Amino acid sequence: MKYLLSITLIILTMNVSAQEINKKIHDEAKGKDILINKCTREGITSFPEFKEMFDPLYAAYTPDAATLIELKKLIKDEKITIVFGTWCGDSKVNVPNFYKILDDLHFKEKNVSLIAVDGHKKAENGIIDGLDISRVPTFIVFDKKGKELGRITEGPKTTLEGDLLDIFKTKS
Repeated sequence: MKYLLSITLIILTMNVSAQEINKKIHDEAKGKDILINKCTREGITSFPEFKEMFDPLYAAYTPDAATLIELKKLIKDEKITIVFGTWCGDSKVNVPNFYKILDDLHFKEKNVSLIAVDGHKKAENGIIDGLDISRVPTFIVFDKKGKELGRITEGPKTTLEGDLLDIFKTKS
């Protein structure tokens, strides 16, 4: 019995870790194809509906230089989780701009997790359980120990880089 339980746990672990990246499904809530679960930057920038806004908005966004200088002083080994919807207008605007900021900061791509949700703001296999997602996009900053430092939900209070600076200042 113990052996059977161990095998079952291994299979469940493999299923979660072997989750398809950039998975496309048809979302009944939105009546269209969307991305779901873990994604890569390449995946979202090649998904037609998201790409059509990503490229021009990314190119046009100019983060505030003074804010970026302050941010560069504060960034260490934090991790950022971006929960978004490929169907969501706010995600289509804010995710490209957020990536422009991360690129300008030379933020490590490996420290960014990108998770797409459906029209009900859910992902599969419980990968966003515990993140308390009510609106998208949600940008969550974690310290290297996994403690949440802060989040930007749906849109910034000031600017994306300004709100990000406020989050990083709270850890100091």
